[in-house]
Amino acid sequence: MASKFITQHDVPVTDFDWGSAGMRCSKHNTGCESFVVLDVTLEPGFCHDFHKHVDQDEMIIVKAGQVTQYIDGEASIMNPGDSVYLDRDVVHGSFNDGTETALLQVVLAPAMGDGGYELVDVSGDAPWSGLRG
Repeated sequence: MASKFITQHDVPVTDFDWGSAGMRCSKHNTGCESFVVLDVTLEPGFCHDFHKHVDQDEMIIVKAGQVTQYIDGEASIMNPGDSVYLDRDVVHGSFNDGTETALLQVVLAPAMGDGGYELVDVSGDAPWSGLRG
C-alpha cells in the first residue's frame, strides 16, 4: 500500500473484557510491515495482565487516565504524557486502578504474525500470579 491518511473511522477495533484495541497501523490497513500502532482503552478496574513479547520491543504512551505499569516486578503510576519503553522478552502489565478509562497508544516493533503482534501470557505463572495480591 502507499502512504495514506488514517481517520478514526478507518481504525478496526477489537473489544475485550478489559477494554479495546484499535489497530491504527498494521500490515492489514496500511501495508506497514516494520511496526504496529494500537489505540488501547483500559477500563477502570481492569488490566492487560502480565505478559511479554518475546521478539518485539514496545512503547506505551498514556494519553488519558492513569495506569499502574509494571516492568518485571517494579511498578510505577503513569499519567497522561508519561510513557514506558519495554525491551523484547520483558514481562510487563498495565493495570487501571483509577476511576476513569485509560487511553493508551502502543507501538510494537518489528511487526509479527498475522495480527502484527504476538504475546506470551504469564499472568498465571509465579511470581506474576501473586504479585498484585
